[in-house]
Amino acid sequence: MRAILRSVLDGLRRARGRAFGTVLSGRSVVGQMFLIQLVIVLLLATSAVTALILQSRGDKTRAAVQRSLSAAESFANGPGMVEALESDDPTRLLQPRAEAARKGSDVDFIVVLDYEGVRYTHPKTDRIGKKFVGSLDPVRAGETVTESLEGTLGPLHQATVPVEDENGETVGMVSAGVTVRTVNLLISDELPLAVGSALLAVALVTGGTALVSRRLLRQTRGLGPAEITRMYEHHDAVLHAVREGVLILDTGQRLTLVNEEAERLLRLGPDATGRRVDELGLDRRTVRLLASDREVTDEVHLWGDRLITVNHRLIHDGGERPGTVTTLRDTTEMRVLSGQAEAAQRRLALLYRASVAIGTTLDVRRTAEELTEVAAPDFADLVSVDLAEAVLRGEEAVGAEERVRRAAVGPAGPAAPLHPAGTAFRLEGGTPQVAELLAGRPVLTADLAAEEWWHRGDDTFARRMLDAGLHSLITAPLVSRGVVVGLAGFWRGPDRPEPFDMDDLSLAEELAARTAVCVENARRYTREHDMTEALQRSLLPTEVPPQSAVVAASRYLPAQAGVGGDFFDVIPLSGARVALVVGDIVGHGLHAAVTMGLLRGAVHNFAALDLTAEDLLGRLDELAERSEENGGLNPTGPLTGATCLYAIYDPVDGRCVLGRAGHLPPVLAYPDGTVELAELPAHPPLGVGVGMPFETVTLELPEGTRIGLYTDGLVESRDRDIDDGLARLGRALAAAPAAPSPACDAVLAAMLPKHPTDDVALLIASTRRLAPDRVAEWEVPEDSSAVPASRARVAEAMADWGLDPVAFGTELIVTELVTNALRHGLGPIRVRLLRDRSLICEVSDHSGTSPHVRNAAATDEGGRGLFLVSHYAHRWGTRHSRDGKVIWAEQRLPPAVSG
Repeated sequence: MRAILRSVLDGLRRARGRAFGTVLSGRSVVGQMFLIQLVIVLLLATSAVTALILQSRGDKTRAAVQRSLSAAESFANGPGMVEALESDDPTRLLQPRAEAARKGSDVDFIVVLDYEGVRYTHPKTDRIGKKFVGSLDPVRAGETVTESLEGTLGPLHQATVPVEDENGETVGMVSAGVTVRTVNLLISDELPLAVGSALLAVALVTGGTALVSRRLLRQTRGLGPAEITRMYEHHDAVLHAVREGVLILDTGQRLTLVNEEAERLLRLGPDATGRRVDELGLDRRTVRLLASDREVTDEVHLWGDRLITVNHRLIHDGGERPGTVTTLRDTTEMRVLSGQAEAAQRRLALLYRASVAIGTTLDVRRTAEELTEVAAPDFADLVSVDLAEAVLRGEEAVGAEERVRRAAVGPAGPAAPLHPAGTAFRLEGGTPQVAELLAGRPVLTADLAAEEWWHRGDDTFARRMLDAGLHSLITAPLVSRGVVVGLAGFWRGPDRPEPFDMDDLSLAEELAARTAVCVENARRYTREHDMTEALQRSLLPTEVPPQSAVVAASRYLPAQAGVGGDFFDVIPLSGARVALVVGDIVGHGLHAAVTMGLLRGAVHNFAALDLTAEDLLGRLDELAERSEENGGLNPTGPLTGATCLYAIYDPVDGRCVLGRAGHLPPVLAYPDGTVELAELPAHPPLGVGVGMPFETVTLELPEGTRIGLYTDGLVESRDRDIDDGLARLGRALAAAPAAPSPACDAVLAAMLPKHPTDDVALLIASTRRLAPDRVAEWEVPEDSSAVPASRARVAEAMADWGLDPVAFGTELIVTELVTNALRHGLGPIRVRLLRDRSLICEVSDHSGTSPHVRNAAATDEGGRGLFLVSHYAHRWGTRHSRDGKVIWAEQRLPPAVSG
């Protein structure tokens, strides 16, 4: 086989010669075709050999399985098989027989098994007595099983049959099989023949292809595909695509090639090719030029009503007289096309500027002004934009039939003839032009003096416009979702004497369509922004609630990009204390505003429970983590990134407890003029779920200290980092007036950029102290005799404060609270009376249990104390601290002494 292939290849190599080297190089079309066919033949040969091998493997495998099945069945049904299995030593009887049968049946193993699958025989004696590998349950049931698996001899195919006694019961099993290695050896014997046949076929096909390719190579002159394609493209371009006339004359002055453009310019007939130039019916001057031996470059000739640019060249091919090539270019059409292209370029440039400059802000009036800035003076001398008043308010427009108002007019300097911005009027029907506008179609008024509809009977306005030199108008409706929401007027004056044409009408329509889309976007944003801002402000406190701990003022400023979730609050607490809160919800829009309201409500609810600052922040964090569940802060998804700062100020001792969750620290401005940032323990924002307990810090603040709580929009901006913003905030608060309200205005003026990108919440609170003569405090001995003494101290304090009308109720409240503390609490026990806006009684002890009001039965000796307290007190409750609890009760002061 190898000798045959070698002889064929040597013959092909000799027949190929020098030209065949070009074929194999692959540079020509023939060479590439030869290589492609060779690759295809190789792929087909490889596929055929692979298919033969796979088919042979399948046949050999099926034959091996059938042979194994026959061997297993023959051995299982052999004489004496059942008796041998039931003998005392089946292996001694069956092992020689099994080996002889294996060698005679051309299988790799015959194994006899007992009912449990333990081998009696095996080609490898060390495997006798071990468990057989295979599926035996069907065999025990009397079925025959053939399978392929990984056995003790390696990958194999085996057949297992049952051995049944005369009663049909399975007493053993016989398995015979062939290994995959044996099957592969059988296939390898056939492999040389298959591969040799494939190689012979490849050699024969290659030789035939080479002989055909050699002949094609001579006919195509060895050209490559790119060269042939280029030649065809050039020829087709010269004949059809080139917008320049081409004529080629041979040495006998016969026309050998003429393209369509030359036929059009010279008005030649379809039979011109092949005729002499003087037989084409051309004038003498043209014939003389085409047949001339003089070379010409870009000579301009007037042929009829056209300017033709001519180029004439000679073709030297070794003959006595050269041929000629002449090109003709119609300069007249080029000039017209050049002017049209320049105008189209200007329109495209204007549309591009409009796409960039119109709609840069989400403000309706500013969008209208941007249209006037783009269209004047490149397209029109004056531009006016009128919008429906509903659109200016951010509402849905029902159409331009309603009252409209001029939103913009420009340019600002020479716009005096037009009605100024803010002028209101109604677009009334009655003329075909108005009907077209109301239907959403633009109207071209080429001559203002010849038509009257545009001034709606206002002769004074018409005379003013005409006296200013305005002569042409395009009125384009602004159409949004099929509704005319406004009109754009484009006016031309003396600086542009040519009137508007149809191309200008299309351009004006494009500008109006772009403006209408931007106006609609701005209107929707305005509506949503106003609605969200109204919701945000309704959810924020409108005034500081009555309390005596601080004098506070606040400000909220929404960002231009959208209302966010910033909030603040001042919450009066028990014991004349007050809570100061500020927070920020990540995001903008209605969702952030609603989430802010939910978070602020949660703060109020937890503050009403008199929780400590760390407990309240922990409850908020837990609530934020449950935001995906019912009852969470954000039912539409998890709430992450919300920050909060919570401070509790006690005017009795001036202590302020502060804690934060991812929020910026407060700024403290002391009465002596120093300013500092409070150092608070850091904690991640709410809802992050890190499981860390909140920590707080307690500061003792002098009276008159100003506490500045704020959100990050006040200190962060694009042109400064947060550290610079915090330092600047400290300086601004130090230089601000002492009163909180003017201080808020001064801080905002010093901190905010011209166009804030985030909303800002600011709360400034000036601390106050409760006068010492309004506080009465003493420690109660842990003795029942302390109750009368406490009553006496109460009576003395009431007399000093002039509160005799409420002395009895106060004595009763203190008596019951002290008695409860002595019976159920842990010492030391303290009593504190505060005269603030109300009379506050507080009894503290070191027990953590909270008392509850209950209804005592008629025979109960106790249980009525808190019932009496709730009857005489305006409100009462319990607050827990780190070292115990405080039970407090508030009473309203009589009107005569409430001050």
